[in-house]
Amino acid sequence: MSRRRQPSRAHKISRAATEISKERRMSKRIAGPEIERLIQLLARLPGLGPRSARKAALALLKRREELLVPLSGALAAAVESIVTCPVCGSLDTVAPCTICRDERRDRSVIVVVEEMGDLWALERAAVINATYHVLGGHLSPLDGIGPDRLNIATLIERAGSEDVKEVILALNVTVEGQSTAHYLTEQLAPTGIAVSRLAQGVPIGGELDYLDEGTLAAAIKARKRI
Repeated sequence: MSRRRQPSRAHKISRAATEISKERRMSKRIAGPEIERLIQLLARLPGLGPRSARKAALALLKRREELLVPLSGALAAAVESIVTCPVCGSLDTVAPCTICRDERRDRSVIVVVEEMGDLWALERAAVINATYHVLGGHLSPLDGIGPDRLNIATLIERAGSEDVKEVILALNVTVEGQSTAHYLTEQLAPTGIAVSRLAQGVPIGGELDYLDEGTLAAAIKARKRI
């Protein structure tokens, strides 16, 4: 008579994890569906996981009159008011957007960014007083994002204007960002305008010993005579 094989330790752990998962799924709700829905929606925001979402929801519920009511009103107003700028692709409550309407901007320069967050970062730094163009992302064939999914056609049209002299590609230093920059450079070549990119290399206050090889290589290639 053969001896019955005992389950392995890994099998026991896996079985225990499965049982715990089942118990969690079968557990009762700790709040009403409206609150659960609020937590689920907050958890979808960047930087917020389930635990952080619960904390945020609890803070809103505790301070209903001070936070929750004004926030709900602001969100409702945003849904009704926010539009995409037909010129640069940014988001604002007016069209064209506030930046495109600003006559003090240098309209001979267009700074191309991937997302609105990049535009806001440059504006906070107050390092350039140009106009912008928001692509709405970057090229990513694996994710099915091609040129037709980005705000590229409008950029090419804007670059063909006699007023525009330079396009600055302020894209992220990622594989997708670099691929997008290369594609845009090729598409902008027929316009004859200057196309530049942000400098890459050693950051201010950076120590060479703590930098990665890619950053050091970019710094060497982008070196300047002094």
